[in-house]
Amino acid sequence: MYTINKIASVLNADAKIAAGDYVIEQLLTDSRRLIFPSTTLFFALATARRDAHNFIGEMYERGVRSFVVHPHFDTAAFANANFIFAADTLAALQTLAAYHRKQFHYPVIAITGSNGKTIVKEWLYQLLSPEYNIVRSPRSYNSQLGVALSVWQMNAENNLAIFEAGISMSGEMEKLENIIQPTTGILTNIGSAHHENFVSEAQKTEEKCKLFKHCNTVIANGDNNFIVDAIHQNSKANIITWGDNESNAVQIFSRKKNEENVVIELKYSNTVYQFNIPFADDASVQNVETCIAVLLNLNIPAEIINDRLQALQPVDMRLQLTPAINNCALINDSYSFDTASFAVALDFMQQQNQFTHKTVILSDVPGASKGAYAEIIFVLKARNISSTIVIGEQWKAYFPFLKEAIENVYHYNSTNEFLSQFSTSFFRNQVILLKGARRFGFENIAAMLQQKVHRTVMEISLTAVIHNVNEYRKMLNPGVKIMAMVKASGYGSGSAEIANVLQYHKVDYLAVAYPDEGVELRRANIRLPIMIMNIDEEAFEQVVQYNLEPEIYSVGILKKFDAFLNRQGLQYYPVHIKINTGMHRLGFGEDEIDILIEILKTNNRLVVKSVFSHLVASEDAAEDAYSFLQAEKLEKICSKLQAALNYSFIKHISNSAASIRLPQLQFDMIRLGIGLYGIDNTSNHQLSLQPAVTLKTTVAQLRKVKAGDTVGYNRRGKINVDSIIATLRIGYADGFRRALSNGVGKVFIKGKCAPVVGSVAMDMTMVDVTGINDVEEGDEVEIFGNNISISEVAKSCHTIPYEILTGISSRVKRIYIEE
Repeated sequence: MYTINKIASVLNADAKIAAGDYVIEQLLTDSRRLIFPSTTLFFALATARRDAHNFIGEMYERGVRSFVVHPHFDTAAFANANFIFAADTLAALQTLAAYHRKQFHYPVIAITGSNGKTIVKEWLYQLLSPEYNIVRSPRSYNSQLGVALSVWQMNAENNLAIFEAGISMSGEMEKLENIIQPTTGILTNIGSAHHENFVSEAQKTEEKCKLFKHCNTVIANGDNNFIVDAIHQNSKANIITWGDNESNAVQIFSRKKNEENVVIELKYSNTVYQFNIPFADDASVQNVETCIAVLLNLNIPAEIINDRLQALQPVDMRLQLTPAINNCALINDSYSFDTASFAVALDFMQQQNQFTHKTVILSDVPGASKGAYAEIIFVLKARNISSTIVIGEQWKAYFPFLKEAIENVYHYNSTNEFLSQFSTSFFRNQVILLKGARRFGFENIAAMLQQKVHRTVMEISLTAVIHNVNEYRKMLNPGVKIMAMVKASGYGSGSAEIANVLQYHKVDYLAVAYPDEGVELRRANIRLPIMIMNIDEEAFEQVVQYNLEPEIYSVGILKKFDAFLNRQGLQYYPVHIKINTGMHRLGFGEDEIDILIEILKTNNRLVVKSVFSHLVASEDAAEDAYSFLQAEKLEKICSKLQAALNYSFIKHISNSAASIRLPQLQFDMIRLGIGLYGIDNTSNHQLSLQPAVTLKTTVAQLRKVKAGDTVGYNRRGKINVDSIIATLRIGYADGFRRALSNGVGKVFIKGKCAPVVGSVAMDMTMVDVTGINDVEEGDEVEIFGNNISISEVAKSCHTIPYEILTGISSRVKRIYIEE
C-alpha cells in the first residue's frame, strides 16, 4: 500500500500535503480515463502537443486530490489537494513504477523486437495460464509511458509477469530495463519498424538488447549471428537460441506446411519432438516457435505443449466498431478478458457518444479474484452502463452485487444458454461491448449481432487518424488550433465515428458542408463547435436549433441570417466570415468589406468567431507566390475588420498541405481534411503519416481460363496464356471504378499485385492471379491500404484521392479500428 507521503519519499521529491495522507491505488496520465478519484494519483505530463497541467482544475472538480506536477505549478487555487513536485513528471512515474517492481520477486519476462511482441506475449499468456497467475501489458502498452503503467499492475496474487518493451530511438531501452527489471528476455526479430530513428540495423539491435542487461536467460533466433553477438555484448545471460542451425539449443529440423497448419520437428536437450502449429503463415509460425522455446526452457512437458498449441487462438489486438442489428453498433473485443484490457475497451466505448444506451456483455474472468470482480462492478457503475449481461458460472457468486450497482442485469450460465434464450429485439439503438475470454466462444454472439452485409468492407483506423492529427500538431506553431473537416460523411469514412474520436482527442473545431451533416453530429452527441460551410434560408432554423455556426459568404445571406436572428430575439450568435481571395467560389470580395463592416460593427445579434479564406493551389510550389498573395489579402481584410469590431477572432487559410509546406500561413488555426486519413498531396517527408483507410474484399470464385478465351463484358479481357482468374466481390457500385478495367487497376493478394482483367462490372471484378501461390476462394484482397495507396488508385483513374474516398458506396460496411 502506498500513501501520498510514501510516494513523495520514493521520488525524493518536495510535496505539499493539504488533503491528508491519501492511499494511492491508481496512476493516471489521461484525464478522460478517471474512474476512482479518491485513490488516483494524477501525473501532469507535459509534451510538445499538450500540457496536462491544464486539466488539473477539471480533475480537482471531479474529486481527484493527489497530483504530481512541475515545481513552478501554482497550487493556490487548490487548497484541499496534495501535490508532489517533480522537474520531469514522466521520469517520476517511471521511478515509482521501478520501485513498485522491486517489491516482487517472481519471474518477469520482457519481450522486445521489431514485430511480434504483442502476439508472443498473448500466446505465452494463453499457454502458461494453467500454471501461473499472470500479469501482463494491456494490449501493446510498450512505450515509455505504457511500460510504467503496465508494471504498476503487479501485485502479490501474481506469480509471473510478461511485459512488452518497444523503443523508437536510442537511449530509451535503458529506462525500460530499469522499470521492468526482467529475469527472462525474449527477442522476437529485428525488422524495419522505427528504422528511421537509428543509424543502422546494427545500432537498433544493440539498443534493443540493452533490455537484457540483468536477465538470467534470453531467448532469441540463433540463426542470426549478429543478434546473438549483440545479446552477448549487453548481457551475461544464458542464451537459449532456436532456429534451423545445428548450433541452436532448439534446433528445428523440418517444417511441413499444410493449408491450415505446420508440423515442425525439432531437437531440444538431445530429444526429438514434433509439434503441430495451428497456423500456416510464416509470421505466426515464427512466433509460435519462439513460444515453444520458452515453454521447453520452463520444463513444460512436450505433450502438454502440443495440447495447448491446438487451443491457441489468433490474436486481434484491435478494437473493432462495426454496424449491428436494429441500428446498433458492436465493439467486438472478445479475444481475451482481464481487468486492464477491459478498462481500455470501456474507454473506447465511452467515446461512442452517438448512443445514449450502452450494454456490456461479459464472460467470467479466468483466474480473477474476488477483488477483480468487485473492481469490474465498480467500473461498470462509474461509467453509467445501462445494461450488463454476464455469462459464466463464476458470475453467480457476484451477481447480487452487480444487481445493486446496475439497473438492468442478466445472467446466463453459458454462451449457448444466452444464444438460445435471449431475443435480439432487446438490442436497439445502442452500443454493445462484447468482452469475453476465448473459451466462451463470444464470436457466436458477434455473429448474431452483426449486421449482415456483403463481404466488401472499408476499415478505418481511428488510431491512424489520431496519429496523423498528432503528426500535424507537432509541426504547428504554438497556440495554433485545428479544425477537422468531416464533411461528405468524413470523406466517406463516417462523420459521427470520426468526429467522436476527434472530440475525444481534443480537436478544436469541426467543419461540415451542409446543415444536415451538422445535425447528424449533434444527434450523435458531438459537443465541439461545428462550422457549416454552405447554408441557405431554409436551414436557419436547423442551424440555430442545433447550435451550429454558419459560414457567411455574401451580403445577401448575412442580411437574411441577421433578420432571422432578430425575429428570434437572439444575440451574439457565432458566425464565420468567408473572404474570397482568389478561389472565386464563395466569399466576400474586397469591394464588399465596407458593407460587411457597416452591418457588423453595431450589431449585437452576430459575433464573428473566425475570418478565413481558401487557398487555390496549396500543394503546388510553383504557385506559392499566389498563395502568399492570398494570405496577404486576408491579413489586410482581417486588420480592417479587427479595428472596426473591437474584439478578436480566429484567422485561418491553411489546409492540410499548406499547414506544413507554408508554416508562415498557419495563422490562428489550420483546417485538416485529407491529411487526417494519411494522404499527403505535397509528397512532404516531414510528416510520418499512416494510411487510415483500407478497402478490402474477398475472392468469390477461382477459374482456369484457357489462352484465347476472354473475360467479362464485351470480351474485352483477352487471355493470351492459360491463366487463373479470381472473381472479386466488388464492382463499380461499391466504388471500384470502371476506369480501372483492362489492366489499368490492380489489387493486392497473398503478398503480390494482381491486375484487373476485362471490364469492372457493377458488383464483381476479375483479376489475374496466375503465378500467385495458394490463392483460395474466400481469401482477403486489398483494394487500397498499406500496400496500394489511395493516391495510386486515384492516379490510375486520372482523378484525386478525395474522389476515390468519397466515392465508396454506402453499401460497403465501415469497420472502425482502434489498435
